[in-house]
Amino acid sequence: MDIASLSMSLASQELGTAVGVALTKMNMETIEQNGAALVNQLSEMELSVNPNVGSQIDIRL
Repeated sequence: MDIASLSMSLASQELGTAVGVALTKMNMETIEQNGAALVNQLSEMELSVNPNVGSQIDIRL
């Protein structure tokens, strides 16, 4: 294998790795956003089923 083909092969591998990392980062951000939306929906659903639960705090000293 000559130096030119080795250099091209390494550059191709670096590009593939960079693209893979970028896609993984995008997927992680999407998963985080979906998780936050799910938590929000679940809390809204709980309030719609039990609207008085957790909306008030009674404190007596």
